[in-house]
Amino acid sequence: MNNKAEYKRQVQFRASEDNNNKIIEGYFAVFDEETELFTGFFERIGKGAFKNTLEKDNIRCLFNHNTDIVLGTTDNNTLILKEDDKGLYGKVIINNKDTEAINIYERVKRGDITGCSFGFFLLDFEEKTDDKGIHTKILDAQLLEVSICTYPAYESTNISARNKQYNYISNKKLNIKKDNIRKKLERLCKDA
Repeated sequence: MNNKAEYKRQVQFRASEDNNNKIIEGYFAVFDEETELFTGFFERIGKGAFKNTLEKDNIRCLFNHNTDIVLGTTDNNTLILKEDDKGLYGKVIINNKDTEAINIYERVKRGDITGCSFGFFLLDFEEKTDDKGIHTKILDAQLLEVSICTYPAYESTNISARNKQYNYISNKKLNIKKDNIRKKLERLCKDA
């Protein structure tokens, strides 16, 4: 099943210096760590989920998902993204002539900003259901951006974008409950 829901996730990162370049780096996504996004809906990112998008798309590093504050891009190699066994590793080289970028770097270095997130379109996933809820594994995603964030949490625009997926999951959970009740009634009728 393909679902084009867009959403963002969060992971921590750090600031460092290398050959007079100011760098912000770390894992923007970690593979195979399950997170409960909302009650009864669990998600994890599968290894290789970003492989296709990393090969062909120009991805930007933003501040707080704001498209007016671009810190780097993969096309000009000021943003370097790669997948390894742990997850999606990223490194953005800060423009020393951009005071806004330097200010963000200094806030990260001091520890005032400690989070990051990313935005993507979900292209393909696996789904399993158990007594705890629905578990999905992202298999393929189109990465739109990675962001350094003051509050790395789901934003209201993101929540509304996920509304269709939440409704789908709620309906699926309701149908599972109905099916279980129907099966119990059938067993009771047979035993009576």
